[in-house]
Amino acid sequence: MKKILGIDPGKDKTGAALCEESGKILRCEVLLMEHFLASLQKFLDHVPVTECVLGNGTTSASMQKTLLAAYPDLAIHIIDEAHSTEEARQLYWKLHPPKGLMKLIPLGMRTPPGNMDGLAAVILVQRYLSSKK
Repeated sequence: MKKILGIDPGKDKTGAALCEESGKILRCEVLLMEHFLASLQKFLDHVPVTECVLGNGTTSASMQKTLLAAYPDLAIHIIDEAHSTEEARQLYWKLHPPKGLMKLIPLGMRTPPGNMDGLAAVILVQRYLSSKK
């Protein structure tokens, strides 16, 4: 099955997601922009990707240039990333439902641990896959 790379670009850190065409999440991480390409290569772990979904944020244009320089055959699809972080928080709780007393706290009052940029990249891939249907 074809693999799709999702990128939620940022100034200091970037969310990366690797998903199957079916929408299944294979992995997601936050990559620091320092040594970004080396981190991305390690993240991909020799998995061939031909498509990338890239958020249209402030560093999107420079990220697109960086990706095409490293992966010239990569098809890049620009996706609106508005509200992707909020959706990533909801996805976090769907993937990691609260247990015990935490179930009693309303979803809007919960804060997921850690950075949501990796899951925001998953949201971008999901948006792209939905637009193809």
